Amino acid sequence: QFVESGGGSVQPGESLRLSCTVSGIIFGDYSMAWYRQVPGKQRELVAGITNDGTTKYLDSVKDRFIISRDDAKKMVYLQMNGLKPEDTAVYFCNLRPYSASWGQGTQVTVSS
Repeated sequence: QFVESGGGSVQPGESLRLSCTVSGIIFGDYSMAWYRQVPGKQRELVAGITNDGTTKYLDSVKDRFIISRDDAKKMVYLQMNGLKPEDTAVYFCNLRPYSASWGQGTQVTVSS
């Protein structure tokens, strides 16, 4: 189970930190990721992190977003800096590759 939080409405250039609480799995065994979806478009992988801390990012968010994990707390985070209007989406966390079980996501809206 995945429970996302931390979204909101911000202006371009501002920051947000998303959090995801994970339950029901042996967290340390899995790679985790953040995904996002805009209505009418496919969900896309934004950032991933393996269980040894190796990270990977969508090209458009490199150098702006940072994914991290806390295995003791079973949490995944996404620090989003320099937000742009095109980052507006619902953000989800899940395994990587993703499982069939999705949380409700958290809405991020970037607008002036």
